[in-house]
Amino acid sequence: MPYRIVLGRPLHPAGAAVLAARADVETIEMFDPPAPALHAALANADGLVAWLERVDKTALAAAPRLRAVSRIGVGFDTVDIPACTERGIAVMVVNGTNDLSVAEHAMMLMLGVARRAVDSDAHIKQGGWWPKDGPRMVDLAGKTALVVGYGRIGSRVAAYARAFHMRVMVHDPLYHPARIASDGHIPARDFKKALTEADVVTLHCPLTPETRHLMDEAAFAALKPGAILVNTARGPIVKQEAVVAALQSGRLMGFGTDVLEIEPATPGNPLFSLPNVIISPHSAASTEEGTARMAEAAARNILAALDGAPDPAMMVNPEILQRR
Repeated sequence: MPYRIVLGRPLHPAGAAVLAARADVETIEMFDPPAPALHAALANADGLVAWLERVDKTALAAAPRLRAVSRIGVGFDTVDIPACTERGIAVMVVNGTNDLSVAEHAMMLMLGVARRAVDSDAHIKQGGWWPKDGPRMVDLAGKTALVVGYGRIGSRVAAYARAFHMRVMVHDPLYHPARIASDGHIPARDFKKALTEADVVTLHCPLTPETRHLMDEAAFAALKPGAILVNTARGPIVKQEAVVAALQSGRLMGFGTDVLEIEPATPGNPLFSLPNVIISPHSAASTEEGTARMAEAAARNILAALDGAPDPAMMVNPEILQRR
């Protein structure tokens, strides 16, 4: 009996070719399905290759045969890990495939805000040229960047920021200060104190109960006036009401984000009407090259898990291997 694999989105040809090479695989291709449609498709599925679909207790209850979930990405906040672990369902991520793409995107947002690229472009296309007072732009060189989260993406951004001659502080409780210092950066154990020194804050931490609304009213009150905020991690790490207030008051010079608290974006979001805000549609990893790498890795991950030989380095819950 072939493996029945649900695809939350069509795979890049690099990933599709991996699945097509197997005669024992049947795929059901969807595109950002609503929950009821996804649950119906999972009724007879052995595996799910997921984009941002929610794999919660309701989805799992609808999927009695499910043995593996392979995320096209490295985040897993959309998957109920304890529930999957209880069922013995392997949850896989594509470690090492998207860090370069996301790190480049973070730098694009940082530069775009610092140089007011989007609102200057809009002003010119509306018939203007140089505004009466001139747009406020800043150099990155000589500024202090606070990198929050020092995994594969954050460590790349820290290196890129140093290449721009920035002073780089790193906040990540999971990394020993000596390791951060050995890479040439300044360890920042006290987050609120680091905010007082930061000209740019760039977020690369996972969404957890501890990081939800990490950037709230108190954080913006502590932040150095006129700073730039960049978020390529998860939307709820930034409290939307707080960032809007910080932008409106001038406390924050600008905000570049690939993620929002509510996705897809809803009409009337107050961020849309604010100058010097750059928003991309959770697409930082989705370059041609990055999409190919993620799709191929996600396809290999789902097959390995269904074959009973998942790579522990790609697993969120490798403890289930001890039960086999």
